[in-house]
Amino acid sequence: MTTTQETQDFAGYIASLPRVLAGAAALFRDAEGRVLLVEPNYREGWALPGGTVESDDGESPRDGARRETAEEIGLDRELGRLLAVDWVRTPGVPPLVAYLYDGGVLDADDLRAIRLQEEELLSWRLVERAEITAHLPGSLGRRVLAALDVLADGSGTAELEDGHRVH
Repeated sequence: MTTTQETQDFAGYIASLPRVLAGAAALFRDAEGRVLLVEPNYREGWALPGGTVESDDGESPRDGARRETAEEIGLDRELGRLLAVDWVRTPGVPPLVAYLYDGGVLDADDLRAIRLQEEELLSWRLVERAEITAHLPGSLGRRVLAALDVLADGSGTAELEDGHRVH
């Protein structure tokens, strides 16, 4: 039986542990290999469909990527394999573990079915590999390129730190 003191001690211990954020996204492509990007209305630039993993509610990264994709672009689909895991450091905030899953290839009907979440997104577009880092600078652009490499060469999940491959 757990006492109140043991429960408080454990809660204090948990509160003292380091914080890490988790995000998850899906990498969708069209038949030509272009990558689907979304334009958030709450910050500058482009992103992938995805977002924060609701881990306090027991959500897994895979479930978070699927939920966010359904919310943001209206496509609720089973995601493929994990393509990349990235440990991202940003000064002044806890580190982020970013999971990137294969969303698959979207056909013309899928693209027509996209419905943007108006509360968060302004638009979407398909971008050639050569344009990825112009739209997704920094670790996110490098993460997408690493994931595209994994898809192209059939290798295992890319382990990244700040978008740079470490394994």
